[in-house]
Amino acid sequence: MGKRDAERSPDELSRRSASLFSVPAAPAVWRLRTRVLPLDRPVVIGILNVTPDSFSDGGRFADPEAALAQAHRLVAEGADVLDVGAESTRPGAVPVDAAEERARLLPVLRRLAAELPAVPLSVDTTKGDVAAAALDAGAEIVNDVSGFRHDPSLAQICADAGCGVIVMHSRGAARDLATFVHASYGDDPAAEVRDELRRQVGAVEGAGVAPERVAVDPGVGFAKRAAHSLAVLAALPALAAWGYPVLVGVSRKRFIGEVTGVKDPAERVHGTTGANVAALALGARLFRVHDVLAARQALDVARAVFAAGERR
Repeated sequence: MGKRDAERSPDELSRRSASLFSVPAAPAVWRLRTRVLPLDRPVVIGILNVTPDSFSDGGRFADPEAALAQAHRLVAEGADVLDVGAESTRPGAVPVDAAEERARLLPVLRRLAAELPAVPLSVDTTKGDVAAAALDAGAEIVNDVSGFRHDPSLAQICADAGCGVIVMHSRGAARDLATFVHASYGDDPAAEVRDELRRQVGAVEGAGVAPERVAVDPGVGFAKRAAHSLAVLAALPALAAWGYPVLVGVSRKRFIGEVTGVKDPAERVHGTTGANVAALALGARLFRVHDVLAARQALDVARAVFAAGERR
C-alpha cells in the first residue's frame, strides 16, 4: 500500500477499489437468429475445433464422435454457446476449400442442433457458402475472424438470415492474419484497432445486419504482438462504450505465453483466466475459451464480487 493509500480510510479505499473494478454498462441482451441471449452474467463460449491442425488441441476433435463428446463436456462444464470451427487460423495453417470445410462442419452441427437444442451454435468461418449451410444446419451466430473482409457475400447472407454476428478486428489474408506480418501500429494501437473495427462494423450494418445482432471482438493475437494485445485489452472500456456486446478471445494465446513464460498452449489456463477476469472488469461480456470450467467459475465469482461493489 502506498503512502497516499495509507492516509485514506478503509471505507474510502473500498469505494476506490470498487470504482476501479466495477463492470461498465453493456447491452442487456444479444439478439441471435431465433433467440435472445441474456448478458446479465458472463457468457462463456466453448471452442470446438473440428480440424486436424488446431494450434491448441492438435486435432483431438476432428472425428465427429470425439467432437460431439467434447461438445457435451463443454456444456456440462458451463458453456452457454458452442463455437464450431472447421478451418484452422493458426500461423502457417493451410487454407481449406469450402467443400472440405462443409464436410468437416455440417455433420457435427446437425447432431449438435438435435442433441443440444437449448445451446446456441456459432460457426467460425470466413466463407459465405459455408455460413449459409451452417445456418441451415442450425447455427445461430456467424463468427468471422476476417471481420467480414474476405467474402463480400457473407454480411448479406447474415443479414438475410437475421443471425447474430461477431465482427473481429484483423488484418491481412487467411494465410497471414494470425501472424505478425501486419502487426505495425503507431503510438496508440488500441485506437487504430477501434478505427478499423468501426469501419468493419459499418460495412456489416450497411449490408443490412441489425445493430442488436452485432458483437465486436478486438482480435487479440491477430496481427498483434504481445504489447498490442495488452494495449487492446486495457482499452476495452472505449470499445464497450460503443454499446455492442464485447467478445474477447484470449484463450491459450501466444501473448499469455510471453507474459507467463509458459510455452505449451494447453498449460496456459491460469494466464487465460487472469486475462478473462481483467476483460470482464473492463467491459467484456462474451468469452471464447477452450477451458470452460475454469472460465465459468472464475468469471462467475468475479462478477459476484463486482456486483457486491456496485451495491455499496
